[in-house]
Amino acid sequence: MATTLTDSQKPFSLDPYHVSDVFGFILPAPLTELPPYYQPWMDIAQHVTELIYSHTLRSHILKMPLLNTRFLESHRELRLAHLALSVMTMGYVWQEGENDTVKILPRNLAVPYWKVSQRLGLPPILTHADAVLANWKKRDPHGPFDMENLELLVTLPGGDSVRGFFMVTLLVELAAVPAIKSIPLVINGVQCGDAETVTRALEEISQAMEGMTDALKLMHAYVKPDVFYGIIRIYLSGWKDNSSMPAGLVYEGIQAEPMEYSGGSAAQSSLLHCFDELLGVKHEENCGAFLTRMRNYMPSSHKHLIQDISLQPSLRGFVQQEASELLTAAFQLCVTKLMALRSYHINVVSCFITIPAARARQLRRQGNSSQEETVSRAPTALEETGTGGSGIMSFLKTVRDRTRDVSLLIPLLQIPYGLGRGEGREPCVLSKTTQPSRTAS
Repeated sequence: MATTLTDSQKPFSLDPYHVSDVFGFILPAPLTELPPYYQPWMDIAQHVTELIYSHTLRSHILKMPLLNTRFLESHRELRLAHLALSVMTMGYVWQEGENDTVKILPRNLAVPYWKVSQRLGLPPILTHADAVLANWKKRDPHGPFDMENLELLVTLPGGDSVRGFFMVTLLVELAAVPAIKSIPLVINGVQCGDAETVTRALEEISQAMEGMTDALKLMHAYVKPDVFYGIIRIYLSGWKDNSSMPAGLVYEGIQAEPMEYSGGSAAQSSLLHCFDELLGVKHEENCGAFLTRMRNYMPSSHKHLIQDISLQPSLRGFVQQEASELLTAAFQLCVTKLMALRSYHINVVSCFITIPAARARQLRRQGNSSQEETVSRAPTALEETGTGGSGIMSFLKTVRDRTRDVSLLIPLLQIPYGLGRGEGREPCVLSKTTQPSRTAS
């Protein structure tokens, strides 16, 4: 029977975690400009791609003045500053590819970058929170939040495909908003013993997970696999677990010893961490350690939300105790949809990393050192890993399979989750054919 919360049991709410009812973890209405004092940063950040292609980004950054960060006042100013300094840093490090990296990030970039990072609780490297959550604006402010009406604030080499990669990922985040909003309903329903409320909230979550998978499918329409693998990927790479930069990077003016930071990773999104903690998914030791480390690459309030969800009474235990057919089915559907989402992500990784990597190896074996095929430009150091440093395919499959372990009705879970083996695949095209145009719903 449902009960009410006592005075000592305050209802769980998203309010303390800076999560928007409309945008979820996405930063609402990011700024497009910093105060005029910081124009030297924006002048470079908004032209990083051109400066990389002209091999002059490093020289421009070396001439940049050392600016004081104390005039950055609001959270949105700090987020835009971090985004601008991040793309400058990635371009500075990787301008000449994996064979001519740098050992030192110059003081005039490293010092303000470090200080802004400290104030935000983010690391001094490009993260999902920068490139996706805080890197968007509407072309028409009154128009829809879809692919045709969104554009990046700053970009990196890769043309339309880099825009597509970040914008599709943003739409996955947006699709998850109904699920994030339903998490407090689940937690409070469990605390009150309200099985009906929990059932309805879980149904909302599973529907949102399906929407996330549908949004992820847009990746095939807006991103060319050979461009992602051969051009974009290196600029998302970090200096931890990367043989191109085995010693890490010295942030001049901060400390003399080099520091190591992981590159961008889907594991830096707070979404699946929240779902795992809510459903009770327990990951294998190595995978769990990597996922936990990736939480240090999230905004601190989002990281605290994940931690606090993990401290709540067990949803799975509540479902077992209630022994309600409808509640059990709703829980099971969430598990099924989460597995399907992770399976589709494996499919995307196969298309955009595994298959292009095999083609790049084939070209090397044939002694083809030309740049005629885009995949041949890709760094060899990342062939078996994600840009975050994980052994990508084994990691993703292990994480997916551990999700299955929380199932309560194993016979109902015989879904076709083997997308990585060819079932349910979208086509992977490595040629220069034009991708079809699609509009997000």
